[in-house]
Amino acid sequence: MVSVKKKIINGNTYYYLEQSFRKNGKINKKEKYLGPTLPKNIEKIKEEFQKEFYQETWFNRFDIIKEQFIKEKRNIPLSLEKKQTEQFATTFTYNTNRIEGSTITLRETADLLERGISPSQRPVEDIKETEAHKKVFTDMLAYKKEIALPTVLYWHKQLFQDTKPDTAGKIRQHPVGISGSKFLPPYPIELDFLLRDFFDWYHENKKTLHPVRLAGLAHLKFVTIHPFGDGNGRLSRLLMNYVLHKNGYPMLIIPYSQRRSYYTALERSQLKKDENIFILWFFKRYLKEYKQYLI
Repeated sequence: MVSVKKKIINGNTYYYLEQSFRKNGKINKKEKYLGPTLPKNIEKIKEEFQKEFYQETWFNRFDIIKEQFIKEKRNIPLSLEKKQTEQFATTFTYNTNRIEGSTITLRETADLLERGISPSQRPVEDIKETEAHKKVFTDMLAYKKEIALPTVLYWHKQLFQDTKPDTAGKIRQHPVGISGSKFLPPYPIELDFLLRDFFDWYHENKKTLHPVRLAGLAHLKFVTIHPFGDGNGRLSRLLMNYVLHKNGYPMLIIPYSQRRSYYTALERSQLKKDENIFILWFFKRYLKEYKQYLI
């Protein structure tokens, strides 16, 4: 997080911007001198400073990942690329549903989605939502238009029409809580405005924000609005991958094994109203997932 620091040297006051970051296990700082008084446009200067910091620290590496990913795809036979997409769909579906409480294992997910073998002694709801998520994910990959609320409502309906038909594709009309979280989602009366604001924000920023940051922010902002009675996390992760895929970056799976750190980063961002908490977690997760492209 960018902060303003005041230093007194030989009786004179000087102001600086400061951004702390960890590198090779050590805390480092990047500074920018502001002057003996705070500039009137301090918020704009902070925004530009953070943009420079992200460019130096993260974005250049993300762009290398994209470049190597695209280069690798060019050398893969079409049949193998289709198989890899199928495997990604299976693993993504398993993890995103498992985070939300599905009992189906990764092997059972693969058997169901790739071989048509339904797991025995598993809830029918889990089976149907696994199949539905795979279909929605496949539809998302083929979706060429810009994202809008009707599309998200359609995806939600497709996800839950067989298991929660009374709420599928519908904005909630009741207050909700998040199990295990201190964050209280917005009241129903706020949702129409917040959703309009979300899509306005997306369309205003889709060409100026770095795509990986845009994907992380889309996830955070949408799940914070929490417009549905259920399925907000799954829709947020689909939106995240929609942004990455549309911009040519490899998509991301947030593993079930990382759910605690994931939930902690989300909750801390929401409670502190500081998007950078989650974004830094998201950046680290993305680099860790695709570090092989940086060798």
